[in-house]
Amino acid sequence: MKEYHFIQADVFTDKPFTGNPLAIFPEADGLNSEEMQSIAKEMNLSETAFVLPATDLKAQLRLRIFTPASELPLAGHPVVGACFILAERGVIPLEDGSNRIYQECGAGVLPVDILVKDGKVDQVVMTQSPPRFFDEYTDRKLLADAVGLSEDQLLPDDLPAQVVSTAFPQLMVPERSLRHMDKIEIDLVAMRKVLATTRSDSFMIFTRECVHDESTVHARMFAPTVGVVEDPATGSASGALGAYLVHHNLVKAEPTAHILVEQGYEMGRPSSIHVEVDCDEHGPAEVRVGGKAVEVASGKLQF
Repeated sequence: MKEYHFIQADVFTDKPFTGNPLAIFPEADGLNSEEMQSIAKEMNLSETAFVLPATDLKAQLRLRIFTPASELPLAGHPVVGACFILAERGVIPLEDGSNRIYQECGAGVLPVDILVKDGKVDQVVMTQSPPRFFDEYTDRKLLADAVGLSEDQLLPDDLPAQVVSTAFPQLMVPERSLRHMDKIEIDLVAMRKVLATTRSDSFMIFTRECVHDESTVHARMFAPTVGVVEDPATGSASGALGAYLVHHNLVKAEPTAHILVEQGYEMGRPSSIHVEVDCDEHGPAEVRVGGKAVEVASGKLQF
């Protein structure tokens, strides 16, 4: 019988039972891909992170990330959550101030900055892959069918629906008002058609009307094709959303845009995701996503 220790944390929050739950297996060496996928399905969370020894000399750790249905090359809340909890437990040695480590993942070797204040981990900030922008999506009726809203609620101010990638392609869909966000009822058939057409796994709908004055956008994210009907906090999609906002001049970067994404409210799991977007002469060039995490449980998995 195999036995593996796991930790469960809530990510993009500092309060238990909010944010996005994450299962972390801090010593996953010895598990094969099939076992990791089965464990992620058993944990039944949006993602499960497996921590492995790095194979690249530059990296301090290697992460493999699984939804209940498939492996992802990169995702925000597993990176932020795993690094935050490992740092809190002393697995990653730290000093006060900003500590940079490198994580190896399916998207390559990327930096992670762990911010420490008065001896305690304050925030983890991950750098994502350089943003890429794909064709705009123009079927407004199918978009509306996918979320159960009227066509005039979507794509306000001539903003497009567009696929953006900071690791893998995700569809950004602007919506007109906050009061309609909790009225969304997804049609899985229509949403799967949209995602198949755009070659994306994620449908991120957002409005610039927010619950909190300090927030930039209010968002919901659906990814049924990878086993996540709705996600309460999505770091990778928030990074892509930040790049979209800068690309379409909704947020100014001088030279860095600071964006706060609020998500998860309709699920009863409010989350706060900090996004920074650096620009060069060509537009958005580097995206960073940060937040907090809190440990809520630990145990052993036997099989």
